[in-house]
Amino acid sequence: MMQGPGMRKRLSPETTPPPPEHGRRRMGLRRKRIRNTALAMLGVVLAVAVAAGGFLWYLGTAYDEGRTTIAGALPVDKPPRTEAAENARNILLMGSDTRNPASGDATPDMMMLLHLPGDRSGVYVLSILPHTLVDVPGHGSRPIDSAMTLGGVSLTVETVQNLFNVPIDHVAVVDFEGLRGLTTALGGVTLHNDEPFRSDGVDGEFFAAGRITVQGESALNYVRSRQQQGFDSAPWRMRNEQALLAGILSGLLDRETLTNPRTVGGVVNEISPYLSVDENFDSKEAGTLAFSLRQIRPADVHMYTLPVEGQGGSAGGILAAVPDPTAVEDISAALAVDNLGGYLPAAASAR
Repeated sequence: MMQGPGMRKRLSPETTPPPPEHGRRRMGLRRKRIRNTALAMLGVVLAVAVAAGGFLWYLGTAYDEGRTTIAGALPVDKPPRTEAAENARNILLMGSDTRNPASGDATPDMMMLLHLPGDRSGVYVLSILPHTLVDVPGHGSRPIDSAMTLGGVSLTVETVQNLFNVPIDHVAVVDFEGLRGLTTALGGVTLHNDEPFRSDGVDGEFFAAGRITVQGESALNYVRSRQQQGFDSAPWRMRNEQALLAGILSGLLDRETLTNPRTVGGVVNEISPYLSVDENFDSKEAGTLAFSLRQIRPADVHMYTLPVEGQGGSAGGILAAVPDPTAVEDISAALAVDNLGGYLPAAASAR
């Protein structure tokens, strides 16, 4: 059939001319480069995953092997958790100069209730004066720190649970000696010191008012000092403890810390040998809680102190601080509905 000049000859696949040889080579080289790049990227991802997994395994092992577990630290019977606070967590944190919290003389020098709201929008730290007068189950009205000597960690947890009518999920007792290595691993801790003072001893260390940095032995001197002996020193010491804890949390939450494996590893290695926790507070649980707080920044950490009305006696004849019953009731109600963040600003403005 004759074709006109405007008509094109239709070629079948069988008659389509093959691409030039050099074109096929370029296409093959391009595919090879893409494949090699993909393999290289996959290799990097796998290497990072293996390294990260290995580092997390190392941290978990260091924590589990370093910590001390307290048998029976959490009472079997707990106040019921409300539906509103289903995902909230309460941790009782205590500090002591005694390495073994199970010993009879392990009276806590520091007691704080850490509340983590269900949405993990903040960290709320409620400090309790060690001499706060409360009902210690089975022993009547006594300073709250006496629960440790009367019944160990378990009775202390039960006492705090009964005080606020909320379950305590975990308990941790920190030996103050661990602060030396922890603050050093962080490269020093910056905090706000309310008033100038000199630490205990003939050659006590001087701490100026305002923004200061402490680490190592200085951190111990700062938190251990008693500017005044006796009852009146307790609120002052507690302010120092809060300031140091705020500085430590600020250092831990700093992005440079979180992205520095050496610093993170140093922190875990330094503090875990001085940490005693309940049996359920293992590396898996600690890691899960830490990951849930990954968006927290220093501004999201809120410190507060359980208000007291004055001083009073106790069943043991010891001078103690009488807690404000209205404050206890309000805090209990806020914890029950996981709204401690709503209570604290209102309470602060009312003072």
